[in-house]
Amino acid sequence: MSDAITSEAPGSDHEEHEHAHPKFLAHHFDTPAQQFDTAKLGMWAFLAQELLFFSGLFVAYGIYRSWYPETFAVCSHLLSRPMGGANTIVLLFSSWTAAMAVRCAQLGQQKNTSRFLIVTIICAFMFLFIKYLEYGHKFHEGLLPGNYFGHQYGGIFGSIPADAEVPDLPAKAHIYFGIYFIMTGVHALHVMVGIGVLIWIWRRNERGEFSKEYFTPVDIAALYWHLVDLIWIYLFPLLYLID
Repeated sequence: MSDAITSEAPGSDHEEHEHAHPKFLAHHFDTPAQQFDTAKLGMWAFLAQELLFFSGLFVAYGIYRSWYPETFAVCSHLLSRPMGGANTIVLLFSSWTAAMAVRCAQLGQQKNTSRFLIVTIICAFMFLFIKYLEYGHKFHEGLLPGNYFGHQYGGIFGSIPADAEVPDLPAKAHIYFGIYFIMTGVHALHVMVGIGVLIWIWRRNERGEFSKEYFTPVDIAALYWHLVDLIWIYLFPLLYLID
């Protein structure tokens, strides 16, 4: 009986332990390091699942390319390599700024963390804008997936301009553009999700929620953004460069 009273008395070790927890530490973790490692492991598990998801698209690409190599070689020349290259540079730079945001958060540099996050977000919007321009060109020329493909449809925005270059395309060209729009479209969706996550992290940083002791969300968001960059590093040569 006395032991029970002692264990529940004010000032006990259990109460002091609970009181010693920093504000950012969830109640089910004993130390900040344990919480960080758990969050990092969970993020790596999520990224592995994302890689499995994209691997299905890459397998589909490989199969259809082996079936129609000439079609893929011809159609790849219809993509804008300058735009694809520009987007590659933008994403590579944004990965660096995301990494710098993490480093600044580790050092407790709140203003610099916000600056690098903002630059990363701007780069993400630049990527989407360039992709919008590239998509618009394909829409106007009727280079669309599935049943929407074909210059006989005049594109989804009306007739093809008189000065448009309309090449002779292989019979299975719609398959290539179907794969192109699916792979780049899903990737663009991940970019949009990344923008939302980065804006959320930036707002939290502006409220002063991160410090040298707690920067886990910044690190986790940067990991996701690196995945977005990594996927594009594979998409660009497969779709744009390999003849």
